[in-house]
Amino acid sequence: MDNVPPGLLTTTQLAKELNVSTKTIHRWVAAGKIRPTLTTPGNQFRFRLDDVLEQLGQPRKRPE
Repeated sequence: MDNVPPGLLTTTQLAKELNVSTKTIHRWVAAGKIRPTLTTPGNQFRFRLDDVLEQLGQPRKRPE
């Protein structure tokens, strides 16, 4: 099981939340459009959804 810190999403989870492909997430990171909250020693990205939405200029999600 992946040890994702609480509140952080994997690239796949973020892609699902934003309804885009994982390739799109990787392109956005490479272009500097979004920044991962954390990069693991294995070079995998972890994201905080509210931070990404802010970077994309979208409203933050409200707590459910």
